[in-house]
Amino acid sequence: MKRAEIEETVKNFLIEEIEVDEDAIKPEALLKNDLGIDSLDFVDIVVIVERNFGFKIKPEDLANVQTLGQFCDYIESKTGEIDRK
Repeated sequence: MKRAEIEETVKNFLIEEIEVDEDAIKPEALLKNDLGIDSLDFVDIVVIVERNFGFKIKPEDLANVQTLGQFCDYIESKTGEIDRK
């Protein structure tokens, strides 16, 4: 999956399912502070990512993910693993 597709999918589910303001969605946006994503939202995001991208998020994988760009990097790395299988 291409990076642009990942970013578009993430943007869409953040707006539609997590109800993040579209204007706040920028690669440098902090997930918690700028986008207002809390622990309950992360539970929803885990389910949404599995449904949209075909892999499960391990909580320890997100320990150092703070920005939206880093989150997309993480998804890109995981979808790349799936594509290589």
